[in-house]
Amino acid sequence: MQLAGRIGADEGEVTEGLVACNGYDSDSLDRPLQVGGPSERTGFITELLGSDDRALALAENVQALKPHLAKLNDRERTLLQLRYGAEMTQSEIGKELGLSQMHVSRLLARLCGSLREQLLAEA
Repeated sequence: MQLAGRIGADEGEVTEGLVACNGYDSDSLDRPLQVGGPSERTGFITELLGSDDRALALAENVQALKPHLAKLNDRERTLLQLRYGAEMTQSEIGKELGLSQMHVSRLLARLCGSLREQLLAEA
């Protein structure tokens, strides 16, 4: 390929560059779009692009929760870490901390309810 020799690149790189040039489209995202024939649905290109990212919502929730977790005492933080970090059952947590399963259940319910209320108060 003459172009590759002239610019000092290998042919594969030049081919990739030429293919990439064909991917450029400068149409407006607000351009009306008709799918199919005249009786088919019409709309805009923007309606076809993008989607909701569930991981982004999760990341936002984690960031919103961080300052509230920082305010917890050691016992509360330990309970959450054992239940949701180590994925221990309430019975296992009770044995670890010398508490009944019912007491662990109540503590976790109260703690999670409090965190939920704090997050909802911010919204």
